Amino acid sequence: MKMKIRTIITLGAVIAAVVITSCSKYPGFKKSESGIFYKYYVESEDTTTVKEGSILTMNLKYRLRIADKDSVLFNSADMPKAFEISQAKSEFKGDIYEAFGMLHKGDSATFIINANDFFTKTAKYPQLPAGIDSTTVIYFDVKLLNVETMEQRQKAETAKAEKFKSEEPAKIQAYIAKNKVTAAPSATGVYVITQNPGSGRSIAKADFVKINLTVSSIEGKKIFSTLDQNKPITFEYGKPFDTKGFDEAIATMKKGSKATVVVPSAMGFGEQGKKDMNGQDIITPFSPVVYDIEVLDLKTKAENDKAIKDEEAAKKKAAAEAEAKEPSLIQQYIKDNKITAKPTASGLYFIEKVAGKGAKAKAGNKVKVHYTGKLLNGKVFDSSLDRKPATPFEFTIGQGQVIPGWDEGIAMMSAGGKATLLIPSKLGYGAQGAGNDIPAYSPLVFEVELLSISAK
Repeated sequence: MKMKIRTIITLGAVIAAVVITSCSKYPGFKKSESGIFYKYYVESEDTTTVKEGSILTMNLKYRLRIADKDSVLFNSADMPKAFEISQAKSEFKGDIYEAFGMLHKGDSATFIINANDFFTKTAKYPQLPAGIDSTTVIYFDVKLLNVETMEQRQKAETAKAEKFKSEEPAKIQAYIAKNKVTAAPSATGVYVITQNPGSGRSIAKADFVKINLTVSSIEGKKIFSTLDQNKPITFEYGKPFDTKGFDEAIATMKKGSKATVVVPSAMGFGEQGKKDMNGQDIITPFSPVVYDIEVLDLKTKAENDKAIKDEEAAKKKAAAEAEAKEPSLIQQYIKDNKITAKPTASGLYFIEKVAGKGAKAKAGNKVKVHYTGKLLNGKVFDSSLDRKPATPFEFTIGQGQVIPGWDEGIAMMSAGGKATLLIPSKLGYGAQGAGNDIPAYSPLVFEVELLSISAK
């Protein structure tokens, strides 16, 4: 196949791509003058080139290949949107930025570069990850979707924001008409649509207000709700909370009040909107939001402080009772399930169901495990088998990445083995418990299957 020869513009310098077609040690790959091995799958006719400062939007995966096995370090397919990066100045010949500079918009390619250089020079790791040496290479699979200058990006963002701004009044009116809202807007444009006026006292400054809250887009897409996990929010009235529109609306409510509140962007998230950690819009610029608010309780500061102390005291009492009962609960479980295994010195019960083959796992090994975790009453709190698709859990033994009962128990197994681990709380989550599902001093039962063992 005849390959197009291109000018690679990267970091203000022009690098001629010299194709080596006869001696690549990676079949199907060619080699640039600076030592980058590359293979194009799609070479677009688009002439848009990558320059320093360009904003690159791409599908990106990078992986190590050790002992003929791929180990994926990053895959943008796992992210909610395509990966974006600003093209930086190349730090050394043959680095990943030079590789990106070999692309045109629409190209799809794989690049192979030295992993040692990538981790120490580009990623600035203080030391190489385990298993990587000076001969290890890293594969970058890239599909370049778009190339923009900063000016082009800002222009596009401004145009998008102006579009949202022009559409906002019609969106609010459409909501008002669809939901037959008769309430008049406040001077700031906030609509408070009351379903229940409440019968309690009005909210006063420094009150601690307990609410159920659902936040939605004006089109009805739910963004957040305390009802999903049955966890109301408590906040101190008088301090900013979420948006100015929310603050204005809550000031009109009482204990027991329930209302839907329509907040225009000027009293909401404005021209910035709101983004998640990945830079994806949660609320687009100039978008109104809808709050569904129910005021469950009001407390003065003194009442709230007392309630916190009472709750802490109740937790301590419950924890002390659980700690005292734990030994008898474990013994009853052993009796009920006819367990004959003896505890280890630490108190772990290891009940082998299927013996594995080969050497046992040891500290420093990376393992893959399927598991189901239960309380002694049989309630399942987590399982790798319930994920869609079922996804094994991976960790390194002896690194403190899991509870002590797991580090000890999995190290008693060989690949292919299955076992039940009865773990006392001191080897589990102890006096703290874990979330809402695992109370303090809870012994745990794990059904585990050790799928594989490998050197880290």
